[in-house]
Amino acid sequence: MTSPIPGTTDARDLLARLLSGPTGIGTDSLRFAPAVASVPAAEPAAGAAAATVQTSAQPPSSSQRIEGLYCPPAVRDDRALADEVNDRLVEWAEKEVGLYPDTELREALVGFDAGRSVVLCHPDAPGIDHLMAAARLLVGENAVDDYFCEVQYGGTADRRGAALAVAQSAIDPAHNTPRYEADWRTGVESHPALRSMRSAMEYFYALATPAQAHRFRHDIANLYLGYNAEGDCISRERTPAVWEYLVQRQFNNFRPCLTLTDSIGGYELPAHLFAEPAVQRAVALSSNASTICNDLYSLRKEQASGRFHYSLPTVIAAEEECSIEDAFQKAIAVHNELVHLFEEQAARLAATNPLVARFMAGLSNWMSGNHEWHAGNVGTRYATSP
Repeated sequence: MTSPIPGTTDARDLLARLLSGPTGIGTDSLRFAPAVASVPAAEPAAGAAAATVQTSAQPPSSSQRIEGLYCPPAVRDDRALADEVNDRLVEWAEKEVGLYPDTELREALVGFDAGRSVVLCHPDAPGIDHLMAAARLLVGENAVDDYFCEVQYGGTADRRGAALAVAQSAIDPAHNTPRYEADWRTGVESHPALRSMRSAMEYFYALATPAQAHRFRHDIANLYLGYNAEGDCISRERTPAVWEYLVQRQFNNFRPCLTLTDSIGGYELPAHLFAEPAVQRAVALSSNASTICNDLYSLRKEQASGRFHYSLPTVIAAEEECSIEDAFQKAIAVHNELVHLFEEQAARLAATNPLVARFMAGLSNWMSGNHEWHAGNVGTRYATSP
């Protein structure tokens, strides 16, 4: 896969065509308009020529973007479809897994707006069942983070590793003697976060291949490794060096969500192609950029919490002894460079194999949708400056 297929379309044109619009559920009324970058710091790299789309009945998003933060526009934003996903999520959470049972936490689940997130990030999903599979996994992952990592729900750094090992078993079943397997099942069923991940994974099995399910389990294990690294730093109130933080973020990031893109899109990127180092680099770059986007939009909320925290802006400020405002701008530059590096990598890969090109388009769609989701929550969940 290292050399392009002779006679293939130019990589820039191929990726732009793939990113020109979705074909999944809720896209019948989409019309295309020229792309407009948020506020690009430089000329967009290959692959950034994706067209933005809106439905004729839908007003433009009221999102507030961070000035200078570069990301291609999302290709679909369907509020009605997002609401349908959210309604089904609440029904699943309440009736099937008993997650967040009281009114306040139910409102938090609705306010999280996982429905809009998956609608934005997976515009090629062939049906609502595929969107629901992504949404359940997203909510389950957040439940694990809430219950086992967040202090307000009882999470503690000194018990985090043991709790996350059990959480992994909810999607990667324990195989033991009948007696202890029975004890394990009872343990999983006793906790809402574990029930949520077990149930979400069962729904995912219905549409994913064994290789795709194995890929997801591996990515979640890496995510939990990142949670433990963060817990170690927080428990000691230690701010890591920038390079170390970026290593942590490559594990503690949105990668499990991005690598679902073929499963939720209704196709499979074969394991041998997914494992190619060049593909893995594209996955890492898009996942890292998406997570640093979260760092930037989350900064003011984390500062207001009054607790020890660290993010790309705060570690830059500590290492370079600069103001948080200056560090915020430096973090934007890191994000933008990662996006451009991804686009360049994706454009090269798009010329090698049509299926790989489709997967690259999915990663780009997820990255763009994630940015729009964060920008759309400014004022309620996030802010645009420190």
